[in-house]
Amino acid sequence: MTLAIDLSVPDDFNWAYDVVDRWGDDLQKVAMHWVGPTGEERTITFATFKERSDRLASGLEAAGLARGDRTFLMLPRVPAWWESILGLLKLGSVSMPGTVLLTPKDIAFRINAAAARCVITDADGAARVDQVRDQCPTLAVLVVVDGARPGWQRFEQVVAAGQAPRPRMPTPSDDPAMIYFTSGTVGNPKMVLHTHATYPIGHRITGTYWLDLTPDDLHWNLSDTGWAKAAWSSLFGPWNMGAAIFVHDGRGKYHPRETLELLARYPITSFCAAPTIYRLLVQEDLKAYRFPLLRSCVGAGEPLNPEVIAIWQAATGLTIRDGYGQTESVLLCGNPPGAEVRPGSMGRPLPGLELAVIDDDANPLPPGREGDLAVKVRPTRPVGLFKEYWQNPNATAACHRGDWYVTGDRAYVDEDGYFWFVGRADDVIISAGYRIGPFEVESALIEHPAVAEAAVVAKPDPARGAIVKAYVILRAGYQPSDELAHELQEFVKASTAPYKYPREITFVSDLPKTVSGKIRRVELRSMAQKEASGS
Repeated sequence: MTLAIDLSVPDDFNWAYDVVDRWGDDLQKVAMHWVGPTGEERTITFATFKERSDRLASGLEAAGLARGDRTFLMLPRVPAWWESILGLLKLGSVSMPGTVLLTPKDIAFRINAAAARCVITDADGAARVDQVRDQCPTLAVLVVVDGARPGWQRFEQVVAAGQAPRPRMPTPSDDPAMIYFTSGTVGNPKMVLHTHATYPIGHRITGTYWLDLTPDDLHWNLSDTGWAKAAWSSLFGPWNMGAAIFVHDGRGKYHPRETLELLARYPITSFCAAPTIYRLLVQEDLKAYRFPLLRSCVGAGEPLNPEVIAIWQAATGLTIRDGYGQTESVLLCGNPPGAEVRPGSMGRPLPGLELAVIDDDANPLPPGREGDLAVKVRPTRPVGLFKEYWQNPNATAACHRGDWYVTGDRAYVDEDGYFWFVGRADDVIISAGYRIGPFEVESALIEHPAVAEAAVVAKPDPARGAIVKAYVILRAGYQPSDELAHELQEFVKASTAPYKYPREITFVSDLPKTVSGKIRRVELRSMAQKEASGS
């Protein structure tokens, strides 16, 4: 596939002014259909976002926020989150989105790591910020949405105090725009710095070649606003294309039936969800629902198990197209519409990007050889890749090898150029000299009718160095037993290489995950290590 979109980066670029506001020139063009926690609904135009983000930028500036200042943003799926991102881009303040699940300790870490001067959050978040307020000396501007709180300015008052229209400010393309904290499957999160031009322009790749959106689409992405996937699929990707986004501000425990009901009720044409969500959806009676306008389904976050793809396709007629990228990037590898989907594969590199599986000396490996998945960054750094791990030059240097940015994921590529995920470099299991990727074993387990979800890690073993240990969530109607564990072991032996089968299985009610839905295997490895040591 050849590059058919313009990825040139101008010297001056501000996405809020140069893309969103231009869509807002059409006063009737819908940007968002929002459904609230109790069923309330709002239809919001690009013109409304244009005006309110202008006012918010001016209001925050009047409150003392300046260009370059960092702003910690922690809101649920409410329109104020989008207004805030746009207003901060217009002001030149660096937004730092965070999930609403963050604890006071998490909040203090992020604010202090970035020396943030402003926080925008709701009443629940403000209460948590206040718990650590005295530990965050750089905070100066506190803004609360949907409520009033001593020491805080109300969001609507800040907007009302601002001016619209606001003159477009010069924005050098390389100016800092957003900081995302890595999802932290291991160690403390790092600050991933994106600039004003390359990140939103790079998401033209995401919107065009993966989401496949047009100005006539209504796109729904089930992502928490604190995950970079929201930037991919709830912000830059769809709005680059002029598509409207569907937002459901669900609170509390996730209910897959509610998702299916909303897909059936609203004119949603495009759907994006993490593999965790799809694994829950296929446990429902999919044939009881009809999605007459739905034409596109994509997944990202972790590779999607082939069994899940097959069940969804049989029930809906739609193939889930997997995509791969990181907090540090736009979509790097994926399955464009119309291309052959090989279930379980990440797909092929998208236009404008060069990927390879490399060895320790930065040499690309031949097909079938496992190595480090990497992105070519020299002589030209691709549009959409992060600038650096902010204030962490050692981490920035460590992820580069020769001419390549090393993603930290292990993979191999087949003869036709499809990439296949093996696991995070830290997740690969070495047992009796064999290298075992956890994803392959997890996919084999999930094909069994009793298994809803599975995670596989290494457990230390004196004879083999490590054994494959599986943590399994059962579907409704199945009970844990030694007999079922043995049945699952034999099932895996029959569907993959026998040495890969889990020698131990523990049945659990849930699995530790990041906010983006990725399994935190680091926690499971710690549990397995404690089991092995008897502690």
